[in-house]
Amino acid sequence: MTLQTGETDIAQDDVLGAIDFQAPDEGTGTDAILVAAGIAAVSEGDFSSSNNATKLSFKTAASEAAAEKASLSSTGVFTATSFAGSGAGLTAGTTPLTTLDIDGATDIGAAIVDADLFIVDDGAGGTNRKVAASRLKTYIPGGVNTPIAIVKLSGTQTISHNTTTDVAFASETIDTASAFNTGNYTFTVPSGQAGIYQVSVNVRRSNFNASRFYLDVITGGGNFVLEHGDSGNGSSYNTVGGTIFTNLAESETIKIRVYHNVGGNGDLTADGTYLAIMKLIQ
Repeated sequence: MTLQTGETDIAQDDVLGAIDFQAPDEGTGTDAILVAAGIAAVSEGDFSSSNNATKLSFKTAASEAAAEKASLSSTGVFTATSFAGSGAGLTAGTTPLTTLDIDGATDIGAAIVDADLFIVDDGAGGTNRKVAASRLKTYIPGGVNTPIAIVKLSGTQTISHNTTTDVAFASETIDTASAFNTGNYTFTVPSGQAGIYQVSVNVRRSNFNASRFYLDVITGGGNFVLEHGDSGNGSSYNTVGGTIFTNLAESETIKIRVYHNVGGNGDLTADGTYLAIMKLIQ
């Protein structure tokens, strides 16, 4: 069966032939007797000796006269108002990756941040899933040594004789994750940031020479991860310090304490007293 038109000058959107489906005798009337579906061949442009581009228009209705909901162009491009079901209405695993052409998409126009999303196949033959950019940092080597906190004394601190005292690091130079509390002089490992940390500390005494002067790096569990001191046989302005690497759990804390036995009060000077803590790239 061939549907033919009698027109002699085909212009764009002319219908060459159409098949309509209708129930004109439906007793309920109104929408029920309208054309419910149809297929039409529609010209895509003016016909000429070198052109007869035509699309197929697929029409359906819900509570209306049937209207185009999908079409197949002269070049074989299928277009629909929407797709539903797994794989956007396509059979999963059968659509070639080249079909996803993102060249014409809008660029993000900004640096990638942790909340940005990527698509990954969850294992060979697995399911396509979304993944946040923050997760990539747990898999791809490289990045930055964060969190980082560098703090120092805000001024001279007086330390009592024969007393273990927290060093009052109340002035922040850097604190990328707000992990250091200048109120209680404590660094706390942020959520999701467990790992190996480098802790570097230096304290400088001001014009006193004790027979014992040392510092402790102490974790929240009371573990001494570094203890370093001198016998006082040197300058009254000697410094004591060191660097250690320690594995810290989430929410674990670090603080610095000092001790001396000068016989009276002794001062720490802000010049030369600092603490630097950073997580190592792993």
